[in-house]
Parts: sequence; structure tokens; C-alpha cells
Amino acid sequence: MTRISVLLFLLICCFATAMQAQAPAAKPDPEAKKLHVLVGHWTYEGEYKPGPLGPGGKRTGEMTCQMVLGGFFIQCRETEKGPAGEWRALGMFGYDPVNKNYLDHVYLDNGSCLIGAYTLSGNTWTWAAKWPAGGKEYQARGTHEFAADLMSMADTAEISVDGKTWMPLREGKLTKVPPAAKK
Repeated sequence: MTRISVLLFLLICCFATAMQAQAPAAKPDPEAKKLHVLVGHWTYEGEYKPGPLGPGGKRTGEMTCQMVLGGFFIQCRETEKGPAGEWRALGMFGYDPVNKNYLDHVYLDNGSCLIGAYTLSGNTWTWAAKWPAGGKEYQARGTHEFAADLMSMADTAEISVDGKTWMPLREGKLTKVPPAAKK
């Protein structure tokens, strides 16, 4: 009886493994594919406006994005030089099919994390986030307006101390760097 039980158990395990191997892989929601426009290397320049985060000034940076985790998410690594010095960030974006929006988590090299959400409408992406800085949490919002060829975008943002009064935070332009020709 024991041999039959062991044999039956092994057969069930083999059958279950074979069935699992044949199960179709999960596929990202079609809405997640809209994030693919960010894939690649971007450079940018712009300006921070004077406000609660400081006196403002020029900024330059670069960002490299790739699809990860089976195409469900996009990961972006960013480096910026600006009036507060140089900083680095790691961002994760993805589509939330339950709430029907795009989630954004950006982790900065000072230990802070921006948490926000995007709404996509054609070539205009609107976002809102909690922006921690200097031991305080601000509210921020802005837009990314992609050019028709999707190779550049205008970036504007506002910040608020109380969620009622808004002031300009930054503006700039990002340009996608075409990949080098393969030899």
C-alpha cells in the first residue's frame, strides 16, 4: 500500500508540474504598453523656480529607462545636477488595472521616496505626487507633453505647501537619445 501511495504522489507531482509548465504566462495589461515610450536613454535640461525648495537655478540630467518584470513595469535610473548639487534616483512605474491609473514610486539617494500617480491622455501625461524635501512633505503636480514623434517632451511642475496654493517648481525639456547604429 505504501508503494502505491508514493507512486501515486509522484505521478500527481509530475502531472501538476507538467500542467504548470504549460500554463500561459501572465501578460501585461494593454495600458501598461503605453509606458514603452519611456524606454531608452534621455537627456534633459531646464530650470528650478525659486520657492519653498530653494532659490532655483539651472538643472541638467539624464535618465535611462527599461521594461522589467515581464513588461509589467518600467524602471528608470536618473542622475541630475542642479542648484542643490548632484542626486540620483531609481523610479518604478506601472499600470494599476484595479484603480485604472499609473503608479509611480521614485527612490532618491537622500533616502526619500516620491509616491505619485499618472493619468495618460494622448501625448499628455499628468501627474501628482507627495514630494518630501527638507524634512517636510509637499504636494507636487505637473505634466509631460510628448512631441508627436515621441522623441522629446516638455516637463512642467508646480509645488504646494498646503495643497491649496500652487507655485511653479520646474520646467524643462527631455530629449531621447537615439541608439547608436550597430556595426
